Amino acid sequence: MTTPRFATSSFCHHGGCVAVAALPDGRVLVRDDKHEESAVLAFTAEEWRDFVQGVKNGEFDPATLGA
Repeated sequence: MTTPRFATSSFCHHGGCVAVAALPDGRVLVRDDKHEESAVLAFTAEEWRDFVQGVKNGEFDPATLGA
């Protein structure tokens, strides 16, 4: 297995961002980019798709979460 290539958003200029990698089987890995050895969360393609749709729809905006 090859080492996953993690990427961060082009909007991340301060470090401490989320890093994401796509696997050949469709799963998506997520980790803290300032700690490469940190725990990695894995999501199925369907879970990731649903999450991204929620982000695009504004469902995770702190204002709508009550923060």
